[in-house]
Amino acid sequence: MSPEVSKPRGRLPDGGAAGARPGAGGDDDGAGPGAATGSLTPPCSHSARRGPPAQPLQSAPSARARGRRTGGSPVSSVLVIGEALVDVVHSSDGGVQEYPGGSPLNVAIGLSRLGRPAQLLAHLGDDARGEVVLAHLRASGVEVVEGTVRPGATSTAQATLGADGSATYVFDITWELPEGAALDAALPESAAAVHTGSIGSWYEPGAAAVSRLVQRYRDTATTTFDPNLRPSLMGDPSLVRQRIDALVEHCDVVKLSDEDADWLQPDGDHEALLASWLERGASLAVLTRGAEGLVALSRSGRAEVKAPKVVVADTVGAGDSVMAALIDGLAEHDLLGADKRQALRDISADDVQTLLVHAARVGAVTVSRPGADPPWRRELLGV
Repeated sequence: MSPEVSKPRGRLPDGGAAGARPGAGGDDDGAGPGAATGSLTPPCSHSARRGPPAQPLQSAPSARARGRRTGGSPVSSVLVIGEALVDVVHSSDGGVQEYPGGSPLNVAIGLSRLGRPAQLLAHLGDDARGEVVLAHLRASGVEVVEGTVRPGATSTAQATLGADGSATYVFDITWELPEGAALDAALPESAAAVHTGSIGSWYEPGAAAVSRLVQRYRDTATTTFDPNLRPSLMGDPSLVRQRIDALVEHCDVVKLSDEDADWLQPDGDHEALLASWLERGASLAVLTRGAEGLVALSRSGRAEVKAPKVVVADTVGAGDSVMAALIDGLAEHDLLGADKRQALRDISADDVQTLLVHAARVGAVTVSRPGADPPWRRELLGV
């Protein structure tokens, strides 16, 4: 099932891959920390970001090395479920470039670079594009769950750039997961956290399988969710809202951008939306606001941090970096795992503030360089 959906000229959709460029496949949303100089392009007029992909700053450590950290908290593994795709960018001069993308892909890479063993369950074709995506994941140490690669073509987001930098998008998405014994055998028996979001969490036929997996792992793992909406792909808004609300009921942590909040809560009361998700069972709800920083609601109250002042190269993948950092921060506070659910519900205001500061810092590094190029932990430590 690979429908093509046109996206009108205007705002460049969120995302791209780690070490990539402009793209449709991840979460930029102005969600990352913003600028002192440089600027965040306003919604509905995003200009395309051009230039070669950025390169990883270091090679990935081995899986054995990532399984242990000197000092700090024990390393916690994370299973990420969602799309990985290829952005095909057609420039106004006739050039064509391709880059790996996808919000869940970016989250998995962000986690792995922060030292958290990350596995990605996605849907890739057994074609040349799929091989490029696999190589990109492995370069940052992400393990790909068996069954991710299946016969057929890898999903794409075709972006045609106008002379003014605006873009028209056509998505060709296949999103379904293996079922039954094959999937059961491939999945890890347990994980400290399970994250899902973006297209994979609400686009059928795969979204139903994602929901079942989140519910399955909830017995052992902390579950996290970032809707990362794509209105041109979503169909009936009321049905999508129902699906998102249903998934929130099975998630401990939910992050969304202010643009997603505008779509879900048209009256503009974003914090009322966060509060409603706490009532549905979430322990922590986080709103990203671009250069305005982050807001979180929990049982301990409201927390807010301003975005660090940086020169913004672009905002591609900023929200995905924030999501990865939130999960990493929960691990640092020993709050991952179903057995820590009550402790997460009772998280202190000081700990929430610390989480947001960490997430804002990681997001700031990401927006300070081209493409969704999240930091390695050693960069944050200054070594």
